[in-house]
Amino acid sequence: MHKGTAARKTLAVIRIANGAAGLLAPEKLLGRLGVDTAVDRAGTYPFRMFGIRTVLIGLDLLLLRGADLRRSERLAVLIHASDTVAAAVTTVRGDLGRRPGITSIVISAVNTALAVTAWKGGRNARTADAVVHQTQ
Repeated sequence: MHKGTAARKTLAVIRIANGAAGLLAPEKLLGRLGVDTAVDRAGTYPFRMFGIRTVLIGLDLLLLRGADLRRSERLAVLIHASDTVAAAVTTVRGDLGRRPGITSIVISAVNTALAVTAWKGGRNARTADAVVHQTQ
């Protein structure tokens, strides 16, 4: 399997798994961040809200083809790079404890690396439309 394809599929699976966890078990994810959901359940709403979006953008990386896939790969770099910056800022400000903060930074950075690898791998691939037009 091509390196870019493997990165794209890996990122898709991570997105789908994390999104499903956010949608179905936000308390567990909040607990990993050090939030006591017995005291504060406010974070369940954003986890559920972003959970479904994360599942859908994960599915995009698996199901889209051609120009739509290239666009999704390009946007993945922006999404995960901004997640990494947000995790770093949140950790530096002390909004997250040291351990969950560093974990969040590492997870987001790995996702960013996968997104960049997928984007670079797909960047040179021709869209299905371009191939069809060349053969006509």
